[in-house]
Amino acid sequence: MLEFEGKKAIVTGATRGIGRAITEALLARGATVAGIYGGNHEAAEAMVGDNSRYGGQLRLIRLDVADYAAVADFCTGLEAEWDTLDILVNNAGIRRDAVLAMMGEEQWRRVLDVNLTGGFNMAKLALPLMLKQKYGRIVFITSPMGHLGFAGQANYAASKAGQIGLMKSLSKEVAKRKITVNGVSPGFIATELLDDLSETQVKEYKKMVPANRFGTPTEVAEAVLFLAGDRAAYINGAVLEVTGGL
Repeated sequence: MLEFEGKKAIVTGATRGIGRAITEALLARGATVAGIYGGNHEAAEAMVGDNSRYGGQLRLIRLDVADYAAVADFCTGLEAEWDTLDILVNNAGIRRDAVLAMMGEEQWRRVLDVNLTGGFNMAKLALPLMLKQKYGRIVFITSPMGHLGFAGQANYAASKAGQIGLMKSLSKEVAKRKITVNGVSPGFIATELLDDLSETQVKEYKKMVPANRFGTPTEVAEAVLFLAGDRAAYINGAVLEVTGGL
């Protein structure tokens, strides 16, 4: 029997990078996944084609996780179809880097809206499906920037620090219902999110990592699947770092 056979999962930011790796790992182990993506149709079409062998296990939905009303409509429709939900992975995230003195209000607001408010929207509105069956696993994909901070990433760091506070508070609210809420904190992972780094920046960042390399999306996905499984039933309110020792 596959580890997640019969389980139903939502993964946000599901069509690229870490989100795609998580989604495909869940599919390979038997889960049915509703994958949320923000708007990159080419990435969504490519993912559907590459995973056609899973048939009805995978469904991709375009949705702005920062839009509360849209998320509410999505969760209402999902409840009518699925009735319950086992796993939610809040992975959707964006960067809009700038030093604070030069950061526009839109750059600040949009990063907080997607990364932090989007996680709130998904957790709040998907939670009733877990409460109904008194079981669930919620995993936030956060970042070491939440406690380290980086010049030029005040908005991103603030959103990730907020995610951890949200995750820890929620973990205490739902624990008695056999719902765990944890975080996975990836360091430098070789995804599209790092595509705008210069060759010099890549070399400097790798020097910061004791492992002297960037991680892979698959390595992050394995950590997420552990926390999403039954073996992690007594892990709650924790942040698992996947950083190579950063």
